Amino acid sequence: MTAADHSHQPATADSHHVIQVRRARENNLRGVDVDLPKRRLTVFTGVSGSGKSSLVFGTIAAESQRLINETYAAFIQSFMPSLGRPDVDGLHNLSAAIVVDQERMGANSRSTVGTATDAYTMLRIIFSRLGTPHIGTAGAFSFNVPEGMCPRCEGLGQISDIDIDQLVDREKSLNEGAITVPGYAVDSWPWSIMAASGFYDPAKKLQDFTDREWADFLHKAPVKVKVGSNNFTYEGLVAKIQRSWLVKDREALQPHIRAFVDRAVVFSPCPECEGTRLTRAALSSRIRGKNIAECSSMEISDLAEFARGITDPGVAPLLDSLRHLLESLVEIGLGYLSLDRPAATLSGGEAQRVKMVRHLGSSLTDTTYVFDEPTVGLHPHDIQRMNDLLLLLRDKGNTVLVVEHKPEVIAIADHVVDLGPGAGEAGGEICYSGDVAGLRTSGTLTGRHLAHRARLRDTVRTPRGQLSIRDADLHNLQGVSVDIPLGVLTVVTGVAGSGKSSLIHGHLSARAGVVVADQTPIRGSRRSNPATYTGVLNPIRNAFAKENGVKPALFSANSEGACQHCNGIGLIYTDLAMMAGVASVCEKCEGKRFTPEVLTYRLRGKDISQVLGMSVEEAHAFFPSGQAHTILGRLTDVGLSYLRLGQPLNTLSGGERQRLKLAIHMAEKSSTYILDEPTTGLHLADVDKLLALLDRLVDEGNTVVVIEHHQAVMAHADWLIDLGPGAGHNGGRVVFTGTPADLVATGETLTARHLREYVTG
Repeated sequence: MTAADHSHQPATADSHHVIQVRRARENNLRGVDVDLPKRRLTVFTGVSGSGKSSLVFGTIAAESQRLINETYAAFIQSFMPSLGRPDVDGLHNLSAAIVVDQERMGANSRSTVGTATDAYTMLRIIFSRLGTPHIGTAGAFSFNVPEGMCPRCEGLGQISDIDIDQLVDREKSLNEGAITVPGYAVDSWPWSIMAASGFYDPAKKLQDFTDREWADFLHKAPVKVKVGSNNFTYEGLVAKIQRSWLVKDREALQPHIRAFVDRAVVFSPCPECEGTRLTRAALSSRIRGKNIAECSSMEISDLAEFARGITDPGVAPLLDSLRHLLESLVEIGLGYLSLDRPAATLSGGEAQRVKMVRHLGSSLTDTTYVFDEPTVGLHPHDIQRMNDLLLLLRDKGNTVLVVEHKPEVIAIADHVVDLGPGAGEAGGEICYSGDVAGLRTSGTLTGRHLAHRARLRDTVRTPRGQLSIRDADLHNLQGVSVDIPLGVLTVVTGVAGSGKSSLIHGHLSARAGVVVADQTPIRGSRRSNPATYTGVLNPIRNAFAKENGVKPALFSANSEGACQHCNGIGLIYTDLAMMAGVASVCEKCEGKRFTPEVLTYRLRGKDISQVLGMSVEEAHAFFPSGQAHTILGRLTDVGLSYLRLGQPLNTLSGGERQRLKLAIHMAEKSSTYILDEPTTGLHLADVDKLLALLDRLVDEGNTVVVIEHHQAVMAHADWLIDLGPGAGHNGGRVVFTGTPADLVATGETLTARHLREYVTG
């Protein structure tokens, strides 16, 4: 063979052009085989619970992560979460996977958009070189190190104070129960020590105390006092509360104490640094008339403009990087944020986009990027920008895997994998794998719905009154006054950052009779599951108890029947200080959570662990009547029939958590419901079911207000409130109110343009 002949042989290295998945069985997957093209954009579709996440996150991303971890030395691996191997026969040609998910960014109060993206780090270095007066190193501009943090608030920007009127009723005496703190009822131990201390008269009204008595009552340092014949330590009320409750982690407090602390502790901006977190020296140094705190509080789009005006050859490369980073944030639709915005206050979609910017600047190539519904929180106008970014990552030579329901994203895919046909047990199979044109004609549920359009209503409902919001000015709202009609379905629209959440959550949520079902994590969710959270466990426990002649507490994994080894969680958590904790199945109960004795009690042939292992749909059939049947019926109505009763709540997605909260609130005969993007995580086919559910709530006499970007929901509304015209300080105004038909006919906003295209299809 000559050298010329050789050149026609493809290089072996080029033959690994697909990721091969063979017999994947994680969760509900039924031995799935699929080939995914590398360096292409693949979108995974299918109803909630069909197995998309099990395939993409639970199998492909998990195995890639595990293989990378295995390359480290044994010592380093001992600090890493020990990831079990996914249940799959073969995974070939994997590349390193980076998961860009919607987990909220750490709730650490020191983390901001600036620190999370490194933009603040770059800004600090620029200020340390160019700021006048010159005040030293970049550390002098950091609120996370002693040399830069404000000494009064230690770099947090706020100080906590106790609202005395939440602790006491000044018009009463101690004997009349003036102290309203939990645990201080008249005749309780803590109360007796105070009453018998001799520092003031327990029969005297607090408002009549002298300054001295008041100081002793609230702030006295610990001293020994005699009560009867015994010695006790007396301490002022405020001092005691600060010492016993305020130093503890808020999450560790009992719920009733946590609620009291939330009421009694008020946070106010630190008077020393005026909320900027920095020392006076750091604030004195300026570039072009601005100090670093002023730069951090600007909207990123303005800061990008400001940064273009700084020129200095000494820091030119750094300035280029900063400008590029700020422009990427603007491009991805986050120009309305500021660098000083606490990371914990970002929505899931915003957090995901901030993480995405980090990767756009990366020089990695031939990597697998995995995205979970990247369009959450995006207006149709913003989705086009997100699509451009996904294609940009692909064009750098990366494999991009996206779990997504929106037809606009499915349309740009090189390859689509559709899972189903149903959810849970009825899913877990590949219904289609191929290009988008083939999906449209495939006859699968997703294929049939791609061209599906919700129609405008023929007749809109008539409101029976209104809730008024006047001069709303939270965040970027510019003195907004608007009426929300009662007894109809109102949809609030506008691009990301236009002020929708500020208007509805800031000015409507707190009113009486208003119920909010949002996507925030549910507290204590490691122990909770749909059965405990919805209360359906009570009738189930009672049925088991009655059938077996024992007490109901045995059938609660948080009570007497719990496996002692894992305290009824079913898992043993090993907490590692520096890394994510590791969870392993409890070997005593094998993850069943109950003692062997409890598992001997049966109800119609099933033990409690088996009942908690049922899906909502199975349990709905197993309990054909009574309270359990009713509650499970509500979970089916909100599209959660595939959840298992005992599934820990921390495994639910944001959209699932929201629908779970909605199911609970449906029982409460409320009057006004606020839903924030309820279509999150819903397949096109399930959106119709959601619309039917919203209609039912309204037809039962309720008012429903939905913040939503999904055009099917906009089209279905009785009334629209559109905010804008843009984001941040280019938003914050009402640009349209009226019916969807009016908006389509006469509207000139971004929303109008997209809805018009949608309904004329």
